[in-house]
Amino acid sequence: MGGEGGRLKMIVKVCGMRDAENIREVEQLFTLHSSLFTPFMGFIFWQKSSRYVSERPSHLPSTCKRVGVFVDEDTDEVLRLAEEFRLDYIQLHGHETPEYCRQLKGKSLIKAFNIASAEDLANTIPYEGCVDYFLFDTKGKSVGGNGVKFDWSVLGSYTGNTPFLLSGGIGSDDAQQVKELHHPLLAGIDLNSKFEIEPGLKDINKLSSFLKQLKS
Repeated sequence: MGGEGGRLKMIVKVCGMRDAENIREVEQLFTLHSSLFTPFMGFIFWQKSSRYVSERPSHLPSTCKRVGVFVDEDTDEVLRLAEEFRLDYIQLHGHETPEYCRQLKGKSLIKAFNIASAEDLANTIPYEGCVDYFLFDTKGKSVGGNGVKFDWSVLGSYTGNTPFLLSGGIGSDDAQQVKELHHPLLAGIDLNSKFEIEPGLKDINKLSSFLKQLKS
């Protein structure tokens, strides 16, 4: 996949975190694999999510990039939480427009798109130059965390210039398939519901096994 052959390390983003001890465990796990992966940790600030962060955890990661996930939130509130949580990236997972993205000028942005077919990739075109990464998730009932993969073969139709993260139902059995992806702009992967004991609580053993498989 993108990131091999001396290029940038693969991003692995574990999203939907909120429990302080679980955050610490995931951070420690990432430390063990720091030579191969760039660790991102996601915090969801959408109140309708079962992984919603309603209060600041007593521990936040210092060795992972912190990503705040928002859905059609007022920009002032996004900026407030970005300051409070010292976010490295702001992930926009709703219907935010390119103009909305430009209002957050100076912030590192990830814009999510729901993908079912190659035609959906065309929705990224107006956002070229507005954000740092795209995130390709599966179309589903919820805006994220549906636990279902889309047909990854459609990624071959992506001809944009913005690097992207792959999301949507990636599970512990998908390591080999991830390793076989070779799109030049694939920067990393986003892990969430398939690695959970319950919403907001990640299974460290599953994550550890998966990362080891990615390394092998």
